[in-house]
Amino acid sequence: MDSNKKIDPEAIELYENAHQRLKQKKRLVTHLVVFIAGSVIFIFVNIVLNYMVDFKPFNNYWFVTAILIWLFFLIIHAINVFIVNNLMGKEWEEKQMNRLVEKQLERLRKLQRKVDKKHPIDEPAQDNKNSQ
Repeated sequence: MDSNKKIDPEAIELYENAHQRLKQKKRLVTHLVVFIAGSVIFIFVNIVLNYMVDFKPFNNYWFVTAILIWLFFLIIHAINVFIVNNLMGKEWEEKQMNRLVEKQLERLRKLQRKVDKKHPIDEPAQDNKNSQ
């Protein structure tokens, strides 16, 4: 490969976005595997080892409550990866950034108009000074 060739910035950005998505999905799968292993451990500890058998929050074994709470967070994680990120991905972020930059530029234009109105530059006076 020719070392003088430059990589297209758009290709780099696409690669970085794909890499980020891959990391998100990998973390979700890791979360799922840890959830399954943790759930099995909770069940084993409660049923086989008889740990806190009498503790029953919400009229269920404690491990059921713990697994349901953990499942809730796993579902939130999956929603974040597959739904929220698709709705609010790179394209959405760029649109929002452009909108905010345009708002700031408009505010600056308004301020500049106010300054120009209050303190106009006296161009004819400057021309008289230059001609003398």
